[in-house]
Amino acid sequence: MTARPEMYRFHNGEKAPLQFSVAEYEARIAGLRQTMATLGVSAAVFTSMHNISYYSGFTYCAFGRPYALVVTADTAVTISAGIDAGQPWRRSFCDNITYTDWQRDNFWRAICSVTGEGATVGFESDHLTLLQRDKLVAFLKPSQLVDLFEATMQQRMRKSAAEIELIRAGAAVADVGGYAIRDAVKEGVREIDVAMAGRDAMELEIAKRFPDAEYRDTWVWFQSGINTDGAHNPVTGRQLQRGDILSLNTFPMISAYYTALERTMFVGEVDADSLEIWQANVAAHEYGMSLLKPGASCAEVTEKINAFFEERDLLKHRTFGYGHSFGVLSHYYGREAGLELREDIDTVLEPGMVISMEPMLTIAEGAPGAGGYREHDILVITDDSNENITKYPYGPDFNVVG
Repeated sequence: MTARPEMYRFHNGEKAPLQFSVAEYEARIAGLRQTMATLGVSAAVFTSMHNISYYSGFTYCAFGRPYALVVTADTAVTISAGIDAGQPWRRSFCDNITYTDWQRDNFWRAICSVTGEGATVGFESDHLTLLQRDKLVAFLKPSQLVDLFEATMQQRMRKSAAEIELIRAGAAVADVGGYAIRDAVKEGVREIDVAMAGRDAMELEIAKRFPDAEYRDTWVWFQSGINTDGAHNPVTGRQLQRGDILSLNTFPMISAYYTALERTMFVGEVDADSLEIWQANVAAHEYGMSLLKPGASCAEVTEKINAFFEERDLLKHRTFGYGHSFGVLSHYYGREAGLELREDIDTVLEPGMVISMEPMLTIAEGAPGAGGYREHDILVITDDSNENITKYPYGPDFNVVG
C-alpha cells in the first residue's frame, strides 16, 4: 500500500488578488518580527482567525479543524486542512502547507516542520485551548512559551492608511444597507424581510466595489419592539406594528474587516416618552463623539458619558460600553479588547485608531418608552480630532418611517 503523506504543498493555480498589497502584509510581518525579536521569540504560532487573516490575508473556515500561521525570522507559512485544497495558498500572501487527516495530529507535525523542536514559541493565550496547548508542548517541545496576545492586539489597533481606506468603504456599504432597510420598513412586514433587504443591498454593493473579493458573512440584525432590548438579538419573524421601536444594525464584511451602522427607528410615529429617551441618547451620542480625540483615554471618555446620563437619571439603563475598535473582527472571531470605551480600559486614543461611538439605553417592557435605543457611528482619530465616516442620519427627523 502506498504510504500517504502527513503534509504536502498544493499550490493550485495562481495567487488571487488579495484585499491588500503584498507590501502591506510584509509590513505587518515586519512589525511582528520586531516584537518577536524584542521578546526573544523565534517562532510565532497563530491559531486565531483574526491574526491569521491580519498577517497572511487568509481567513479560514474551521468547521472543527485547526488552522495556523507560523512566522519565523525568515519565513511565513499558513497551515491548512486538505479539505480546502489550494484556496488557502491562493488567499495567503505567503507560503502554505496542507496537512492531511490520515492520522491524528498531522496539523502539529506540519507546524513542527516549520518551527523545529526546542524553539521559543509565541502563542495566543486568548485563543489556544488547553487541549491544543498540550499538543503544542508535546510536538514542538518549546524551550519557552511567550504570550503574543497583547502585542498583536496592540499592532492591530493602529491602522495603516490602506486599512482606513477599506474601513471607510465598509462604512459606506453599511449606509447603503441602512437606506435599503429604511425603504423596506412598513407596518405588517416581518423583521426577516427587512433584514434581507438590507443584507442583499450590501452584498451587491460590496461586489460592485470589490470585484476580486471573497463574499461571505455580511449580515443584518433588524429588531422590533421587545426584540430591541439587546444589541445582538437575532432576527425573528415578528411583524412590525405602528408605533414600534426599531433597531437597524447593518454589518458588511469585506475580507474579514467589519464595519457597522446602528440606528434607532420608529414605525409611523413615536410617543412622547420614547421621544424623550431617544433624544437624550442622541445627545449622549453627539457628546461622546466630541470627546474622541488624541490624548483622551477610553476610561475618561466613558466616565464623562456616564456623568451625562447620571445627570438625567438614565445611567441605570446602560447595559454595556460606549464603543469599540474596528478592523479584523466579527461576531464569531476577533476583538481588539484594548480599545473599548469602558471604565476598565486605560488606552489613550492616537491618530490612526478607529473607534465607534454607540451609547445604548434599554428601558424594560411595560415602562414608559420601553425598548432599546442605540446610535452608532464610526470615527477615525485624526491628528487633532476625529473624522466621522458614517453618513446615514440619526435621530427622529429622519428615522420615523413607514
